[in-house]
Amino acid sequence: MMEAIEQAAFVAEEEHQISDTDLHLVRVDKVASSTVNLNLAHELAITKQCEAGVGNVVIVRTVTDNATYNTLELETGRMAKINPGDVIAGVLGYRRALKGFIGDVPETIKAGDRLHILNLGGLVGQCKGHHHSLNGAIEVEVIGMPVRDGRILNIAANAVAPLASFVTTAPIVLVAGTCMNSGKTYAATEIIKHMARAGFRVAAAKLSGVACLRDTLNMQDHGAVKTLSFLDCGLPSTVNVNDLAPIAKGVIAELCKAEPDCIVIEMGDGILGGYGVATIFEDAELLQGMAALVFCASDFVGAWGGRELLAQRGVKIDVVSGAVTDSQMGADYVRRELGLEAANAVHTGEKLAQIVQNKVKAWGVRE
Repeated sequence: MMEAIEQAAFVAEEEHQISDTDLHLVRVDKVASSTVNLNLAHELAITKQCEAGVGNVVIVRTVTDNATYNTLELETGRMAKINPGDVIAGVLGYRRALKGFIGDVPETIKAGDRLHILNLGGLVGQCKGHHHSLNGAIEVEVIGMPVRDGRILNIAANAVAPLASFVTTAPIVLVAGTCMNSGKTYAATEIIKHMARAGFRVAAAKLSGVACLRDTLNMQDHGAVKTLSFLDCGLPSTVNVNDLAPIAKGVIAELCKAEPDCIVIEMGDGILGGYGVATIFEDAELLQGMAALVFCASDFVGAWGGRELLAQRGVKIDVVSGAVTDSQMGADYVRRELGLEAANAVHTGEKLAQIVQNKVKAWGVRE
């Protein structure tokens, strides 16, 4: 039976082989960061025989503009303005942003179709809605898809493999929160910075959200010796990923090769939402490897709700950060009413890092 399945898969692949006669060259103005691991050139051989697959690279021409959301992160990490008429290499993917765009991969795709740019990293799909603070997503026209060795390019090529089971050699510091813009990235980078200055060898990752390099580049800028994200696993976003745990384990195992003293992981979006964050807290091996959980919230209700939701899974928050701790009143409330430690990343980043450092040291000497 297995031989028959493999043979069928081989035949299917053969049927999707794209002949050189079906290709033509296109000059690309901008290569989005979501394609970074493919090392695309600016002159690409493309086909009009498009396939609507998550992670497929798509070449588009911009049709409209957007005064409030018209920037693209390039494969170098540099930000560039999107101009009408630009030819862009992006990636098909889903987005479910509470404070951004919502978009899907279309069921079918062909040259001439109109889609949208869904995020800074060059995710492309059908926009279904957006936050009221944004104008409509930039509309693009599909030109075709780049081909390499007879196959349409997909960012899953040479990706970090997921793992069903593992034992981490480095303690995990997990930074999660109520939603996007709750202070997670600031908390993660402050922890990295102060622990690196204290002599720790810190690796870092972002394990949920939508493809973009800026957070992992920010982690590097603050002292992380090695960084990875779900993008390195061939995922343009973590929407519709039923279980993030195998992805997380693959990334952590890869980071452990750098022999870090700890691994700081930021979970994009919130513990509730469309990016699968909650599944991380349902995996016993990941919880066993977690030395500290930093939870970011914007207000009292968010901090209380995070504590309650995680407690239902038997998970305890080690320290609360984010906007709820911006004032002494908020920090006092977290300590008095929730019984949790509080440390603001902006004003007391060193204290936050010290709390985490103590947890990391305790993880290393536990029985």
